Amino acid sequence: MADDVKSKDLALKAQKKILSKMAGKNLAKTLIDEKTNDILDELYNLKKGLDGNKKLAEKMLKNIVKVMVKVGLLHRNDQFSADELKVLNKLQQKTKMTAMTIVSFYEVDFTFDKFVLSKQINEQRALLQQVVAKHVTEKSKGRINQIFDVIGETEFLEALFDPQGTYRPSLTKIAERINELLDSGVL
Repeated sequence: MADDVKSKDLALKAQKKILSKMAGKNLAKTLIDEKTNDILDELYNLKKGLDGNKKLAEKMLKNIVKVMVKVGLLHRNDQFSADELKVLNKLQQKTKMTAMTIVSFYEVDFTFDKFVLSKQINEQRALLQQVVAKHVTEKSKGRINQIFDVIGETEFLEALFDPQGTYRPSLTKIAERINELLDSGVL
């Protein structure tokens, strides 16, 4: 019967709602591995430093955690169709490629290209939106756009990759952690 209420669906909805309310640094530290937490901390510090606005940086961090947790929850509960899983696989491959690009741009002087990296990041946005299209609210889709608007912005990337810039230590830590995630097979 189409009108039957399924406890699995209700439980998933409740989990997503609870996790949305709890998103923040403390939740990130308990649900996300240490290396990823370090990357998120550096992104938070970078956003806060660039804008001088702690609230915007916190909002970005909360949105990242919410999206990561929701996608993980949907995947763990086998909510994605076969086609969505194919797109998710493409997203994982694109994420790995983007991670390797970030490390390469960091390690090899004068190779950074803000347009290449921004394009890769925005391709990830499109794939992620495609994966979650049928599973999350418009508000969550907006969160995804807000995240990618920040990290895919060429000015943000320029500040991060400036060899003499204030944020070079953040890039160093991000690149090191990404390298560790790549070496361990997480990415």
